[in-house]
Amino acid sequence: MMRIIQEKIFRASILTISGIGSQRLRQLIAYFGSAAEALEAPAGAFSELVHLVWVQEFLQHRAELDPGAFQERLRREGISLVMPGESAYPYLLAECPDAPAVLFYKGVLQAQQEGIAVVGARKASPYGKAAASFLAGGIAGEGYAVVSGLARGIDTAAHQGALEAGGITWAFMAGGLDTIYPHENTKLANSIIEKGALLSEYPPGIPPEPGQFPARNRLISGSSRGVIVVEAAEKSGALITADCALEQGREVYAVPGPIFSELSRGTHQLLRMGAKVTEDMRDVLSELAPFTPESRLAEVPACLEGMTRVRSKGMMQTESKWAEILGCLSDVPLHIDRLAVLCRLPAQDIALGLLELQLAGEILQLPGQHYVLQR
Repeated sequence: MMRIIQEKIFRASILTISGIGSQRLRQLIAYFGSAAEALEAPAGAFSELVHLVWVQEFLQHRAELDPGAFQERLRREGISLVMPGESAYPYLLAECPDAPAVLFYKGVLQAQQEGIAVVGARKASPYGKAAASFLAGGIAGEGYAVVSGLARGIDTAAHQGALEAGGITWAFMAGGLDTIYPHENTKLANSIIEKGALLSEYPPGIPPEPGQFPARNRLISGSSRGVIVVEAAEKSGALITADCALEQGREVYAVPGPIFSELSRGTHQLLRMGAKVTEDMRDVLSELAPFTPESRLAEVPACLEGMTRVRSKGMMQTESKWAEILGCLSDVPLHIDRLAVLCRLPAQDIALGLLELQLAGEILQLPGQHYVLQR
C-alpha cells in the first residue's frame, strides 16, 4: 500500500514540472516502468530520450521536486489522488489509451461507478437548462453518475439536476482543483464533492487555459457510457466532446430543439449523423446494457485469482508463437505501452498477440490496458 501511495505522489509531483503533462508522464512511465524509477534513474538511462527538449527539462528540474511537501499541500487543500488499477479510478476512462496516469480529485469516488455525460452550450436557453436537469435526474435515478464540466449553462443544469435527484455527479475541470471556474459555481462545486467528485488531470496551481478545455472533454466522454448533447451551436465545445465519444466507442445522443434556434444547429447536425434522438431516459437505456456495479466488482477478484484449465495443443502453439510477449508478462500488471518498450515486435503484432493470448486463456486484460499472466 505504501508503494502505491508513493507512486501516486511521484506521478503527481512530476506533473508540476513545466512542460510535463499527462502524455509525457505516460511516456516516462512506459519507458521506466514507474514514476519512481524515472525520478531515480541515472542521467545515462535517458540516452534514447535525451534529444527531446521536455526530457532535458525533466532532468534539469526533477531534483528540485519535493514530493513530501507536495503531498502535504494536497492534504491541506483536500485533494486526493487515484491512478489506473485502483478500484476508485473511473474504470471506463482507465480503458482509454490516453487515460491520465494519475487523477486529482476532491470528494468521493465509488468503486466501479459508471457515468453518462450531459453537455451543451454555455449560453443555454431555459428550454435547454430544463432538458439537461430533467435528463440528469433520470440518469441519477438509474444509478449512473452524471458527468459534465461545471461550465455555465447546460453543465450547471446537469450537475444541479443530479444533486436534486439525490444522485452522484462528477465535474471534470480544465485546470487545477484549487481554482473553481467559473467562480460563481463555487457553491455548486462544494455540493458536488459531498457525494460525487471534482476531477482533473492538472495539479493545483495550473489555471484553466483555453487549450486545456478540449483535452478535458475527452475525460468527460471517456468516463461515460454515453454522451448526451442538449444544446450546441455549429461550433461548440460540446461537439468536441461528441467527437471524443465517437473516437472512444461511446454512444452519442442529442436532444432535438426548436428549428429557429442557433443552439439547435449542432444537435440537429449530430442527429443527421446518426446520434440517437433523446427525450427521456428510455431513449438512453434502450442503447445500453443495464448498469450493475455489483457484477463488475465481482469480476475483479475472479480475474486476479485466475482459473484452472486444461492445456490443449492449440494453447501450447499459441504460447510458442507469442513467447516474447509471455516472457515480458508476470503476475504484476504491465501496461501495453511498457510492453511495447520491452518487446521487439511491431505494434500491430503486439496487439494481435495480446488478443490471441487472451482468447487462448493465457493472459488477462485488466482495466487501463494492463496485462497479467493467467495462473
